[in-house]
Amino acid sequence: MKDYYVPQGYEREAAAHSYLMSLLVVMVGLPLPIVNLLATLIFYLANRHKTYFVRWHCTQALVSQVPLFLVNCVLFWWSMRILFDAAPLSSFYFAYLFTVVLFNLIDFVATFHTMVSVNKGRQVDWYVYAPLTDMLCRPNSERR
Repeated sequence: MKDYYVPQGYEREAAAHSYLMSLLVVMVGLPLPIVNLLATLIFYLANRHKTYFVRWHCTQALVSQVPLFLVNCVLFWWSMRILFDAAPLSSFYFAYLFTVVLFNLIDFVATFHTMVSVNKGRQVDWYVYAPLTDMLCRPNSERR
C-alpha cells in the first residue's frame, strides 16, 4: 500500500467492514469454523471491484481467515471425535485447545484494532498476511 494515499470516507468504512464482518460472524457461527471463512469470502467477492484500498483490506481479512479456519477446523473435528467416544481425552488435546483459544483471542484483538485503525484512514499491515495480500492484490488491476 502507498503510505501517501489518503482514503475517502466511504473507502475507510468499506475496508473496516471487511474486518467487522469477520468479528460478527465469529460470534454467530463460533461452533462451525467454515461460517466465518465463507462470510469473509462472500464479502470479498462483493467488494473485489472497488478501490484498491478496499480490495486490499478485504483480501487481507480473507487471507487472515484461512489459518484461523484450519486450526479451528482441526479442533472442531477433534472435539467431535472426543464427544462421540471415538478418541480419548488427552493432555495434548487440552494443550491444542489452549493454543487455539489463544490464537483466536489474538486474532480477535488484532482484527478489532485493524478495523478501528482502517476506519480512521490508517493503513494496517499484518506481519505475515500483508506480503501475501500484496501478491494477491495489485494496484494496477483496479477496475473503475
